Amino acid sequence: MHPKVNILGTHINSIHNQDLLDAFANVILDWRSRPKQYTTQVCITPTNSILAARKQPHVQAIYNAAEWVICDGVPVKWAAGFLGTPIVERITGLDLLPDLIQLAHEKNFTVFLLGASPGVGEQLKNKIESLYPNCKVSGVYVPPFMSVFTQEENQKMLEAVNQSNADILLVSLTAPKQDIWIAEHKHLLKVPLSIGIGGAFEVMAGLVPRAPKWMHGAGLEWLYRLIQEPKRMYRRYLIEAPLFIPLILRQKFSK
Repeated sequence: MHPKVNILGTHINSIHNQDLLDAFANVILDWRSRPKQYTTQVCITPTNSILAARKQPHVQAIYNAAEWVICDGVPVKWAAGFLGTPIVERITGLDLLPDLIQLAHEKNFTVFLLGASPGVGEQLKNKIESLYPNCKVSGVYVPPFMSVFTQEENQKMLEAVNQSNADILLVSLTAPKQDIWIAEHKHLLKVPLSIGIGGAFEVMAGLVPRAPKWMHGAGLEWLYRLIQEPKRMYRRYLIEAPLFIPLILRQKFSK
């Protein structure tokens, strides 16, 4: 088992990307030989997700019950090291998605795309199947925008996913909404692996540009996203994120 690190009460896996992909492949192959009673849940947690979990105990409970909780964000990795429990690698949703598709291509796994804006999933499907012929996209479903889905809509989503016989469910509903949805339907989803992937659909589909590589390494990808989408990102990066450091300091010195 890979260790988990406590960041403001949310327990995050310390794992290398390749080890994570190997674990995913094993989950899928094991399911094929013996289907389980519930899907394996993967949550990708940047700073704003950890802060949301701290404010909402039911969200933190979802993260801490998930099989995999991944470090997405330079501040999260920094905090782990500062607390004396370093995380070995930062794994963003933007990096993980293409790696997952490559894995599906190599292993002949199928994926289902759930969420994002209308048209995004279809465009991503076309791109995946043109670049990765062994990776089949077995379905695309875009639910209507709702703060809380109705029971009828939830049923439509479940039926679409379950009838597809997909190996990997990729959910793009923003965090923590996507993680809550997976957790609430964990025992009903007949798919080996369910991952809340965030806004990676648009980036991989080529609809939204990603920051230059030098900004990734410098921890400045957040600034690029803020410049690209100021109305959507200003609260996350200019109001919520500055709260993170003093809370980490409190966690450190309260010990």
